[in-house]
Amino acid sequence: MPEPTPPDPSLGELKRLPPLLRRAWYSLNQAFRQRTAHLRLTPDQFSILRWLSEGNPAGMTQRQITALMASDPNTITSTITRMEKAGLLARHPHESDRRAHRVKLLPKGKRTFVSAKRIAVDLQNQILSILPEERRDGFLRDLEAIAGGCAAALEQTLRAADAGKSDPER
Repeated sequence: MPEPTPPDPSLGELKRLPPLLRRAWYSLNQAFRQRTAHLRLTPDQFSILRWLSEGNPAGMTQRQITALMASDPNTITSTITRMEKAGLLARHPHESDRRAHRVKLLPKGKRTFVSAKRIAVDLQNQILSILPEERRDGFLRDLEAIAGGCAAALEQTLRAADAGKSDPER
């Protein structure tokens, strides 16, 4: 097997962001999956339960959930279908948009969310405990800014790609 190519020193610390984010997300995701296995709940399903628990009591549309999850509509539809079959939530026709469905938590979904939230909070506290307490809120704000920067970069890339598709010179 060939030796890995050494990092390009001209990239400095910038080259570290993607693998660090991936390693952090993968480890967090796997730890959460292991701790919630008895609930038969995936991290994405937990996020949907959280958005529904914290959102409008009337429920949310699948499009709203898709945007909050930063995912694609097919993945969210599939996830919601599995959650509906598990009795965690229900879809009802939207009251004013016949094309949309409103998704609401069912009692089992609320109970499952409460149990999983305790696990999520404990896991977050464990992970953040490696930082001094006075740095934790700042770290989360910085991470939120980085997530926003990543989302903005994606949006800019998508706009540029769309502009390129309509450019007859390309």
